Amino acid sequence: MTDVLIAGVAVADIVMRVAELPRTAEKYRAEDAVVTVGGCAANAAIGVARHGGVARLAARLGGDLVGAMIAQELRQEGVDLSLCNIRPDALSSFSSIYIDGTGERQIMNFRGRNLAPSIDLSEATPAGAVLTDNRWSVLTAEAIAAGRRWSVPAVVDAEAPFDADAVRGASHIVFSMQGLREFEPSLPVDAALERARAEFAAWVAVTDGPKGVRYIAPEGIGHVPSFPVKAVDTLGAGDIWHGVFALRLGMGDDEVAAIRYANAAAALKCARFGGVKSCPDRAQTEALLSEAGEGAT
Repeated sequence: MTDVLIAGVAVADIVMRVAELPRTAEKYRAEDAVVTVGGCAANAAIGVARHGGVARLAARLGGDLVGAMIAQELRQEGVDLSLCNIRPDALSSFSSIYIDGTGERQIMNFRGRNLAPSIDLSEATPAGAVLTDNRWSVLTAEAIAAGRRWSVPAVVDAEAPFDADAVRGASHIVFSMQGLREFEPSLPVDAALERARAEFAAWVAVTDGPKGVRYIAPEGIGHVPSFPVKAVDTLGAGDIWHGVFALRLGMGDDEVAAIRYANAAAALKCARFGGVKSCPDRAQTEALLSEAGEGAT
């Protein structure tokens, strides 16, 4: 199996499904609810584990009730937490999330308190790929450096706020549309991707939900469409996409094949409520690819 080191944020998500997002200061009643793991890195780690990879998570947690719940759920998913920093006197991060009838979401996040400033990855065992989000710049740089030492794909999930210095040296930078717009607000999408490739000397792409993924190829801009689904819950879909994309690169796929695989996984996740609990497994993702005539190995 392919190891993926995932460095970044792990939180708890309290997810409630509502008819409409709250707009006024009054009481509301949820139609459904779930408490689950969340955060870019933790969600991606579960995506890796459910798709047949070995997920090694470098994240920071507190020794509180929330941290214990996060750690327990991740271990149940088979995620390796040996690189996590768990401080007994720290408070873990958690979010309250509302999801409306169209699958759109509203998030209120508590970032935690007294959590570790960074995690030392200098002695980490080499992995087949590295994935890091850019919300924790010090660790982002650590993770990219590890990928370069091991000569493996070092993938950045590039969201807003975007710190250009933190992502330098990455082999692959995959922006959300919001992240790309923060990096370059004035240029059209394709020109912004060209500028990012020139500035970072990396393979670059942007994910855009149901509009699919645009990326830079030697012959110009390429596009891989998404799989059409009725979106019920988009929470965690982008994180799962990045985890599966990094895993498939580590397994030897080229970027376009990895995008198709990740698109299938993200689409299946969006079709079900429950945050990362609704992440598909490898068999389900490959069944969708097979139905679409794209296959997988």
